[in-house]
Amino acid sequence: MNSAGGAPSEKRLGKLYLVPTPLDFGCDSLSPLNEVLPQATIGRAAALQYWVCENAKTARAFLKRVGEVSPLCLSIQAQQLQELPREVHKKGDAGFDARSLLAPALQGWDMGLLSEAGMPAIADPGASVVRAAHMLGIGVQPLIGPISLMLALAASGLNGQNFAFVGYVPSEPDLRAQRIKALEALAMKTGQTQMFIETPYRNEALLRTLLDVLQTGTRLAVSMGLTLETCRHHSGTPEQWKRGQWVLNKQTPAVFAIGP
Repeated sequence: MNSAGGAPSEKRLGKLYLVPTPLDFGCDSLSPLNEVLPQATIGRAAALQYWVCENAKTARAFLKRVGEVSPLCLSIQAQQLQELPREVHKKGDAGFDARSLLAPALQGWDMGLLSEAGMPAIADPGASVVRAAHMLGIGVQPLIGPISLMLALAASGLNGQNFAFVGYVPSEPDLRAQRIKALEALAMKTGQTQMFIETPYRNEALLRTLLDVLQTGTRLAVSMGLTLETCRHHSGTPEQWKRGQWVLNKQTPAVFAIGP
């Protein structure tokens, strides 16, 4: 394995490390890095100097936090950051050929892949880079860290043996209600937990639609502020939600799940 400060080997390819980041992106408070990432993950991130990222600004902010715990191999200014194209953010990874982004790995350098929060390539861009690495024979190594979907599912009380993440539901009210009804029908027919997310400022609108649309026997689970001190998990039927008067705010990311 190359040390980050040494010359790259001509006899081997570098590795692509999938580096998870804290789930506090966009939140008012930040989690202490060493409480949400293992030291081994922090140390590996500190040793890398070539990156593919969702956003260079947030990647530098993450590396600053890493450097406060484990010295970086190079200054933040000297780190080599490549952003995924904007169309990948909007349209998804499926049609994007990311092989050109992995040139340093072909020269023997280890690289890191970052998203803005959580594990890259899960509910975030990055799958195209992983796919390109496999196409080029570059080793892929996911590192240990928080994955919002798995934390929310574990806390939901819903079926963790059969589940699906379906991304975002429509923002237009009528289409949103139709989509929720369809997901509920699938969940009740198959027992498969249906998981989805929303832009935080629409959290309350989505919750209102869910409580209006869901049948009495369906369970709704919501996890907010995962890994933060203010983290909350609520799970129950629509009636239990209404009795509990559980509310969501418009600033904190949330994961929603429905099922029997």
